[in-house]
Amino acid sequence: MRVLPRAFPLCALSRFPGCPASTRGRALLDRFTRRFPTGGRVLQVRVASADDLPRLLEIYNHYVTHTHVTFDTEPLSLPERRVWFDAFAKEGPYRLFVVEAGAGVSGYASSREFRNKPAYIRSVETSIYLAPEAAGSGLGSALYSQLLGTLAEEETVHRAYGGIALPNDASIALHRRFGFKPVATFSEVGFKFGRYWDVAWFERAV
Repeated sequence: MRVLPRAFPLCALSRFPGCPASTRGRALLDRFTRRFPTGGRVLQVRVASADDLPRLLEIYNHYVTHTHVTFDTEPLSLPERRVWFDAFAKEGPYRLFVVEAGAGVSGYASSREFRNKPAYIRSVETSIYLAPEAAGSGLGSALYSQLLGTLAEEETVHRAYGGIALPNDASIALHRRFGFKPVATFSEVGFKFGRYWDVAWFERAV
């Protein structure tokens, strides 16, 4: 039998205090382990630490170099990525979580400032990146369960937005699974690898 850590926060989606002991909290945990088997590995989703940063950079730079899913065009350095890392906190709307399934970090999910204007303060932009070998493993769902469950407990967060460079069927399916709805498509807004790319925006009430 697979065992998830007791603090695994899918339970946050139930909005019950002390949810790990609640019927609904346990049902969510059971449903997740049935739908996303981990091959006997213990699954842990936790707050990212500074020690994770080199691995997070490695994962991100893979997508910078090999894919259109991020519009950075050159690999980032560790000092550059540290500035990004320092914007997150253990409390509040701007969070960074990592997932471990077996040895080492296999991916991360984050919420950050949506736009740099005061009136946007109650909206966040969410992002998720998995190591290439973790694609299709269900770890993305574990990360989004953690992130969105945590944001649901933040009274100052009203909306979450995700921007998806197209095509990306897996990311669209993940966002739809968690209640995101398409609200706009920006046509040919990005230019990378010698061509233009569209970006679809998805919205979710928090």
